[in-house]
Amino acid sequence: MQAVLGFCLLAGVAWLLSENRREIPWRTVAAGFGLQIALALILLHSAPARASILLLSRLMDALQRATDAGTSFVFGYLGGGALPFVETHPGASFVLAFKILPLVLVISALSSLLLYLGLLQRVTGAFAWLLRRSLGLGGALSLGAATHIYLGMIEAPLLIRPYLASMSRGEMFALMSCGMAGVAGTVMVIYATILTPVLPDALGAIVVASVISTPAALAVAALMVPFRPPVEAEIVTLDHVPPASAFDAISRGTADGVGPLVGIITTLLVTVALVTLVNMALAKIPLGTGQTLTLQGMFAFGFRPVMWLIGIPWAESATAATLMGTKTVLNELVAYLSLAGLPPGALSSASRKIMIFALCGFANFGSLGIMVGGIGAMVPERRAEITALGAKSLVSGTIATCLSGALAGLLG
Repeated sequence: MQAVLGFCLLAGVAWLLSENRREIPWRTVAAGFGLQIALALILLHSAPARASILLLSRLMDALQRATDAGTSFVFGYLGGGALPFVETHPGASFVLAFKILPLVLVISALSSLLLYLGLLQRVTGAFAWLLRRSLGLGGALSLGAATHIYLGMIEAPLLIRPYLASMSRGEMFALMSCGMAGVAGTVMVIYATILTPVLPDALGAIVVASVISTPAALAVAALMVPFRPPVEAEIVTLDHVPPASAFDAISRGTADGVGPLVGIITTLLVTVALVTLVNMALAKIPLGTGQTLTLQGMFAFGFRPVMWLIGIPWAESATAATLMGTKTVLNELVAYLSLAGLPPGALSSASRKIMIFALCGFANFGSLGIMVGGIGAMVPERRAEITALGAKSLVSGTIATCLSGALAGLLG
């Protein structure tokens, strides 16, 4: 009942934040939440789905071992090769930029190859068809939402760029909300690699979270910025120039992965540095309690009741809220690293699973700047409108992932 109450209250918050409650498309809202629940039931409990998740975990192990071979060859012991010295502190030789993040390049190249072979289009097309039939969405929004399952908040809109200018305000907000409620396929394996010691089927959980958060984001978006689905959903195709060959696809994918890889490293570096500067300033404020004020702590204070509502026991809610505050202020990668580094008794196994779902989204301030700048550059005539919708999409994306966390605790 705790999770059910949380699900209803979070949906109610989206309704309270609505721009126009009279125009809410209730069919889209009901179908979105219904589809989220149905997908969660299927993906979390059906035998074929569990087998698929197990296969994904094995694939993750294979990708990690293959990447380790490449990083060890190129970077030596920094990338996982044999140490030329004795490690005095366990884990001290682990270097994030050389050991884990190069997976972005491998996944980007593999995704480009699968796109060339036509496999990703089939998966995306099936999900877009499901969204059109169940939620009554237009073709452009359906395809954009579906591609968000494996593409990032900039790459997915780029594929439907010709349709962005004609989208309604509500449809644009729904597209942005999907971007905030999911993570790109290029980082899923990275997060799973970090979280596998915490949850053996971490990759399956992250994939399920990304899938079920998409209809939730569409439902929440329809509540906050209502839109009327078109009478007839137009069919659109991927705006994609195919490579000349499989080798060309791999080369393109590798080159395309350089930007995200550099972006992740530089964004992490700068974000952590700037937040540290803010926290250093906040630490000068006397509280009289012996505690130090931090930006993450300020957000964690507001997140604590939300964490309880999605199924976290109150005794563990402070830890969970701190993770959500870290994710919002910094990003989900830092939050997942913090989750993996928690002491064994800090969160129960059920709470850890809930948090993996709740943290699985790009809804943070760094991503907000990237998304607003990226989509604004695609349709400069709507830059002011996109900027105004940006902060709202941060809220809608967070609500959507928290709803997925509540379902993970309720149905898992």
